[in-house]
Amino acid sequence: MSDRIVYASRLTRLPLVGADGADIGRVVDVVLDLGGRPPRVNGFVVAVGRRRVFVGGGRVGEIENEGVRLRRGSVNLRQFVLRQGERLVIGELFGRRVRSDRVVDVGLTPAPEPFAWEVATLALGSRGLTSRRRSPEVIDWSEAGELFADERSVDRQAAALGGLHPAEMAAALRRLPLSRRRVLASALEDDRLADLLEELSEDEQVRLVEGLDQERLARVLDEMEADDAADLLGEFPASRQAELLGAMDPEEAEPVRRLLVYEPDTAGGLMTPEPVILAPHATVAEALARIRDPDLPVPLAVQVFVCQPPLETPTGRYQGVVGIQRLLREAPSKPLARCLDEEWDSIAAEASDREVAERLAAYDVVALPVTDASKRLVGAVTIDDVLDRMLPADWRATRVSR
Repeated sequence: MSDRIVYASRLTRLPLVGADGADIGRVVDVVLDLGGRPPRVNGFVVAVGRRRVFVGGGRVGEIENEGVRLRRGSVNLRQFVLRQGERLVIGELFGRRVRSDRVVDVGLTPAPEPFAWEVATLALGSRGLTSRRRSPEVIDWSEAGELFADERSVDRQAAALGGLHPAEMAAALRRLPLSRRRVLASALEDDRLADLLEELSEDEQVRLVEGLDQERLARVLDEMEADDAADLLGEFPASRQAELLGAMDPEEAEPVRRLLVYEPDTAGGLMTPEPVILAPHATVAEALARIRDPDLPVPLAVQVFVCQPPLETPTGRYQGVVGIQRLLREAPSKPLARCLDEEWDSIAAEASDREVAERLAAYDVVALPVTDASKRLVGAVTIDDVLDRMLPADWRATRVSR
């Protein structure tokens, strides 16, 4: 092993400079390949503006007090994505427990091959604020080899994660570093990743899917509820929205396109475009059969919206609503046109989220029909959509697990 040791904490305060000496960005982390013994440095995560990009270790010529210098060439500005078999030094090793202490730094040394680095030592110390200060204990990397175990069990971890309730998946994922969340999320099946995303805030969703390629993300959007997919797409620039909508299944993309027309804080922006809709001549028995669907969200399963054909949004003229309690009291053969609740008015797609909340409270219902200027049904706003809008942005992350 070389006598020269460079500590990761020192590296993350250094600029990355080009071969000509021009500043490119700032080193923020070190990426290790867990397959080597000692673990080798695959490269560095560099902040270039607001992006995090990857610079391969072989591209770095020198690490000096003034900065990390490229040997040649420029930097690929593609967003950094942690791959299976890799680990971040700052993001994942710092703070890990070894014996009774925690990792406070990782020492790197030049490897035998030119322009290559490997892990040499770990610095251990106490992170408690009330603990008596003492110098870190420096140990050889091999004394904590379990920290560098190659987690080829990502598929098993993803399978275990996918077996949880979506809310539990989200809670489990939040306890992990972002880089590890992305690795596990990318290993989930499309439908389970869609379920997971629906339990996260839009900011969390965007961070999680940044590393997915367009085809994979489009498949996941296909699996999401249309309103949730529209909320996520609303976080992207218009050009990116168009690309993803074009990559989605056309039948899945169409209702999402319609939702993106509305402002997010309106009834149209909050609604789902796929409530239960039946014609006036449909019977009570038909309505009960439809709302028995186990995949139907509970707020949508407590009423049927009655409209003239066509029966897909935007429908023919909206007629009214029949609630489940009325359906349970009527004869199975009775037409829905004779069961309409006269007290329910629809709400305009342009109505504000506050108006929607007030109407839900006034009617004491869990969903409201949303109509356009021609009185066609374009969707329904459910109480959970309104709560998502009204509660603080981080309510999902701070709620108590039960």
